[in-house]
Amino acid sequence: MRVIAGKARRLKLLTPPGMDTRPTTDRTKETLFNILQPEISGSRFLDLFSGSGAIGIEALSRGAAHAVFVEKDRTAAGCIRKNLAFTRLSDSGQILRKDVGTALRGLEGGPPFDLIFMDPPYGRGLEKKVLEYLAQSRLLAEDGCVIVEASLETSFDYVQALGFEILKRKEYKTNMHVWIIRGDQDVNSRVSGQL
Repeated sequence: MRVIAGKARRLKLLTPPGMDTRPTTDRTKETLFNILQPEISGSRFLDLFSGSGAIGIEALSRGAAHAVFVEKDRTAAGCIRKNLAFTRLSDSGQILRKDVGTALRGLEGGPPFDLIFMDPPYGRGLEKKVLEYLAQSRLLAEDGCVIVEASLETSFDYVQALGFEILKRKEYKTNMHVWIIRGDQDVNSRVSGQL
């Protein structure tokens, strides 16, 4: 696995051993960031269920101002730390070795995030719990976007009841990315602006 573009381009990243994490493939990551690129520069990026940190590191490499990585597993968090050091992006990254709920509550009161990415374990409903929290929180910027990596079977039929809208859905062979924004945003202007 490698950084695809930006100042850390082509640098290889470590991944935690074993099957507990599910690294996003380079091809899927490239598709994701081709869509996200106009939103990245200068953004505050939150990477939940970070694993190796590859998504947040890609965002930093492409110009995000700051990224927070949330990963409770000690080995995976150590992997993120090494990857940030190797890519020379440590000054722009912050690692929280906590479960996602505790980390989100701890981030309250700080500056909001423009982009929140999450790739939770499949089939546990964790993406819904995070979206329920964000619906009542100030962590997502007013014009911010949440991107969820999920299995193709995952339902998002509840998002409108939380005050969100699905902006875009991109399906791959076994999983998908879903872009979610606040329901009061102008969807047409966001779509015409690449997303």
